[in-house]
Amino acid sequence: MTPHPGNAGPPLELVCPAGTPSALRAAVDAGAHAVYCGYNNETNARNFPGLNFSEADMAKAVGYAHDAGAKVLVAINTFARAGQIETWRRAVDSAADAGADAIIAADIAVLDHAAQRATRLHLSVQAAANTPEAIRFYVRNFGVKRVVLPRVLSVEEIAKLNREIDVETEVFVFGGLCVMTEGRCAVSSYATGESPNLSGVCSPPSHVAYEEDTGGTLVARLGGFTIDRFKTGEPTGYPTLCKGQFAAGGKTGYLFEDPVSLNAVALFPALRKAGVTALKIEGRQRGKAYVAQVVRAFRSAVDALERGEEDTGLAGRLAALSEGGQQTTGAYRKTWR
Repeated sequence: MTPHPGNAGPPLELVCPAGTPSALRAAVDAGAHAVYCGYNNETNARNFPGLNFSEADMAKAVGYAHDAGAKVLVAINTFARAGQIETWRRAVDSAADAGADAIIAADIAVLDHAAQRATRLHLSVQAAANTPEAIRFYVRNFGVKRVVLPRVLSVEEIAKLNREIDVETEVFVFGGLCVMTEGRCAVSSYATGESPNLSGVCSPPSHVAYEEDTGGTLVARLGGFTIDRFKTGEPTGYPTLCKGQFAAGGKTGYLFEDPVSLNAVALFPALRKAGVTALKIEGRQRGKAYVAQVVRAFRSAVDALERGEEDTGLAGRLAALSEGGQQTTGAYRKTWR
């Protein structure tokens, strides 16, 4: 990328999701500066059947990305279980041997092993580090070069944080939101007995069931709990507990979180001014067609910013790809305060 003469800092890096090798190729071909992905086991926080990479897949993916000038960041971002550290250790070694450009981790044992391999380290959002003191701990002890910030900070808070730390920051700009403290959520564990933080599975498919009741309503359940009901012809959502509809206080609605996607494209100039290094798109569970479309759109917006221009039509083009057809700037604009 070539810096725009009018821009004070380096160009923003676009970090894109890949749940499969074909999605990685689609992201690279669509213009991703970097792609993040993980192995097909409990070492990554998107451990869903049919997704992710074998060790051989990862080596080929790194080669494909590097040939196109893109980076590969490997997410090994669950928390290692006592007595089973070898699974996480092997994932770190495999990523390093494959030539990954960075490892994204949160667990201090994983970070320590990766640091010994002299691998560039990015602190995962799963660490939920959002204070200068917490971030300095990871930088001082493991040499972390970048921090993926939790989706709880306003742009002003990010700017203040960046003035107090000497490390790159990466922020989410599009895709699903998480209303919980990332890396510490136990909601899915309560419903299914499986932890997203330890086994990488939030609302695991093996615990999902759809049943039609006598009235023709489709009932979506997770771990035996009713999460949502859908009338005939109504779009059917995946039963994630924090995005279900529940009855409380005499009303029925989305108790924790509305079905809505984060879209911070209008805040790109402000995020850059705040000192952000990289922009992250959520969605490793999405198909390659979705990935290609979103990456292409955001690359266009980043390039426009480098030229000192604004892509005014992007929000509309992304509306159809948003959860529930709705978009929000989330905590970046804390209008509720």
